[in-house]
Amino acid sequence: MERTAIHRRLTWQYASVVDVVAETARTKTIVLHPGDWDGHLAGQHVDVRLTAEDGYQAQRSYSIASAPEDEHLVLTVEKLNDGEVSPYLTDELRAGDQLELRGPIGGYFVWKESLGGPLLLVGGGSGVVPLRAMLRHRRASGSGVPARLLYSARTRDDLIYRQELGGFDAAITLTREQPEGWTGHSGRVGRKLLADVAWPPAERPLVYVCGPTGFVEAVADALLALGHDPARIRTERFGPT
Repeated sequence: MERTAIHRRLTWQYASVVDVVAETARTKTIVLHPGDWDGHLAGQHVDVRLTAEDGYQAQRSYSIASAPEDEHLVLTVEKLNDGEVSPYLTDELRAGDQLELRGPIGGYFVWKESLGGPLLLVGGGSGVVPLRAMLRHRRASGSGVPARLLYSARTRDDLIYRQELGGFDAAITLTREQPEGWTGHSGRVGRKLLADVAWPPAERPLVYVCGPTGFVEAVADALLALGHDPARIRTERFGPT
């Protein structure tokens, strides 16, 4: 059975696009119905493959935004101007289309209730996507594990899941503007903000950090400087290394 499950995860299949929803000017949420899906863990990702008419193929990995309990498999994709896959997904894909994918993939950057907490989630930009899956999973499973999100975005208009975040214990910081009436935090995530928002090291929070490489490295360094246990910090990064 295990070999069958692994084979299925590594086999490409088509998923039907149920809906495409704009999150920000550059980000779309894609709601999918895979034909054959055994479920996933919060924090896992899938590979998406596009094939051109001449046979050229390009593939990228995207974090799953939905909880295991959600009805559909959901991806949230940010458009990269020089990207090969994301411009098609955000600009061309429509409900009723078929999208080729395989997964779920990954077993390290995942959270389930048995791992405990307190749970501290730190996301930068589209790094909030797998963290949203964890928060939705925690809520859907009725978990009593305390959870808190610290989310960094460039501007208020860049905030992904802006409305949904209000339903979580979420602290938001903006790095490139402080709009009128803004009551959240300002500036990059560093030692001071983490000290203000995170549980202290003595409470041994389980920390997940996701975002661009520079963001993840800076946050991880700040957590270590504050005295957090490195064995309880899990990171996932994207972009140039």
